[in-house]
Amino acid sequence: MKKPALQFGCQTFTWEMLGAKWTGGPDDLVRSIADGGYAGIEITDTMIGSYAGRAAEFVRRLDEAGLALVSFAFGSDSGFTEKGRISSDLEAARRWVDFAARFPGALVSMGSATIMSDGERGDKFAIAAQVYNRATEIGREAGLSVAVHPSSHHNTLLLSRADYDRIFALLDPSVGWVPDTGHILRGGQSIDDTLAAHGSRIRYIHLKDVDAQGTWTMLGKGVCDVAAVISSVRQAPHFNGWVVLEEESKTAAADPAAAVRVNLQTLRRLETAGAFV
Repeated sequence: MKKPALQFGCQTFTWEMLGAKWTGGPDDLVRSIADGGYAGIEITDTMIGSYAGRAAEFVRRLDEAGLALVSFAFGSDSGFTEKGRISSDLEAARRWVDFAARFPGALVSMGSATIMSDGERGDKFAIAAQVYNRATEIGREAGLSVAVHPSSHHNTLLLSRADYDRIFALLDPSVGWVPDTGHILRGGQSIDDTLAAHGSRIRYIHLKDVDAQGTWTMLGKGVCDVAAVISSVRQAPHFNGWVVLEEESKTAAADPAAAVRVNLQTLRRLETAGAFV
């Protein structure tokens, strides 16, 4: 099997995590990511701003900047686990699938199932699986892939290896996965083992780093074996070649644009040294 060529993209959560401290807009994000040397962008429903209803204009904006849309990521304040919100969550999925379908090769990434209310964990998994499966069908009808992005943030339903195994057992084989190195490590998992166990679902990867205590660090400053991870995902049968960098450390909070630029430089040095087999 021929390994896909690697392409490097940047996720906009590095700016989104700043909350009210971030006063820019999507054009600022596009400019910073392009100036940082990236080939692609993954933008979220929170950060798309006024382009949400203007997909054609965002196509032109990315073309001008020389960026591809790797994926459109969205979440829900239902955590995708509330039975009464299934219909509205699927309406959102259809909206963002229709948006992303305007960008050749783009995917839709759905956020981590999250516990938002009392109730049996088993029921939460079942509801999340229903939403993820149906959203993937919606994507397939539009000709694009939908993938799930588990996280380690507060009240996530998808933290441990057992959680990953449980949700994936409920999902149709066509539902993709965006493994996130930082969240996998914060969940106490072995990256190599988890990537190997569910490699057939990998579509692209989120790359970030943490220290031994699970605190976010700049890429290459923590415990993530970047070269081993990339070498591993390149073996996955449906990996499309996109490595999306995301940074949540204090360094990035001080200067997001500078932090993501440094992270790409770190990755380029490894690539030049032949670290990615």
